Amino acid sequence: MKEKVIGISGAGIGGLAAAIALRKLGKQVLVFEQAKQFARVGADINLTPNAVRALDGLGVGEALRETAARPGYRISRDGFTGEETSRLEMSEAAQQKYGAPQLTMHRADLMTALEGAVPAECIRLGKRTTGVQDLGDKVVVEFDDGTHETVDALIGADGIHSMVRNALLGQEKPQFTGVVAYRAVVPIEKLGNLPNLDSFTKWWGAVPEVQIVSFPLNRGKDLFIFATTPQEGWELESWTAPGEVGELREIYKDFHPEARALLDACDSVLKSALYVRDPLPTWHKGRMALLGDACHPMMPFMAQGAGQAIEDAVVLARCLADSRYADVPSAFTAYQSVRHERASRIQIASRGNAWLKEGGNGDWVYEYDAWAVPLA
Repeated sequence: MKEKVIGISGAGIGGLAAAIALRKLGKQVLVFEQAKQFARVGADINLTPNAVRALDGLGVGEALRETAARPGYRISRDGFTGEETSRLEMSEAAQQKYGAPQLTMHRADLMTALEGAVPAECIRLGKRTTGVQDLGDKVVVEFDDGTHETVDALIGADGIHSMVRNALLGQEKPQFTGVVAYRAVVPIEKLGNLPNLDSFTKWWGAVPEVQIVSFPLNRGKDLFIFATTPQEGWELESWTAPGEVGELREIYKDFHPEARALLDACDSVLKSALYVRDPLPTWHKGRMALLGDACHPMMPFMAQGAGQAIEDAVVLARCLADSRYADVPSAFTAYQSVRHERASRIQIASRGNAWLKEGGNGDWVYEYDAWAVPLA
């Protein structure tokens, strides 16, 4: 009898994590990726303990620790006075409490680790999905080069503009929040003796939409800076569009001198509009299911976008490998029942940007173990 093959549309963080998890649990996979080759793109990635624990189970955690930084604390400070409003110990304390640390790194380092854990013969590059057909006992995946592949099930891990989601549920209409985000990476050596450069620090403005966040990358050699502010008239949803450093500094001219010093060190910035999506009522239909940004794209304020995609990947793989589920649709139903409430809760909470502002311990997010959570 021919071994069943699980197709995955999208070789991003969630798609590759799903491929590794499925292979670990004895399943064959084919990953379809529109890029013609893997490249070092993106900037930061902030992996909280729940995500790192899941990645440890995939076997890539040690490789990540080679290049990542481990923030010592998660600090909240008033943007104007500089007063600390909360300080949560991370690093070894998080390792002891949650079984994994917080890791901050260049996104490309995470992708390199994931790519290296999936054999080349399992990945089809230059394959942009343009259509899918669920035929009841199989799924036909169509590509923009005129070719197609037939798989026994399809996972849509194709991101915020997911073609698989559109095929399942119709075109979605995101709402522009009126908030834009700026991102930059600065060498630590440019920042002199500023305090807390080894920690995750959030400077809070007068309203939740205004903030500056910083945390170390590359074993502490660089600092990632992320700032948000209300701004109408800029609605480009891209993480690679350039912004103006002068504009960024002007927005935060009334912030504390230590916060302004972060922005003064920026030579260039990227700028993106932030959109919200409502939780979807369902993530699956027949032999197709969604994970990560394809079904629950999140605002960045809780740093859970990648983490929730990785959790999805592990739980979905466990459901597909569990003999209690008689077929693919029932496995997908179990996956949604385990994951939907948690991911939707975080998706909604991430809009408010009040996460740990006045203290708290983050347990309900950080202590989750995707490898051990009971299946439905």
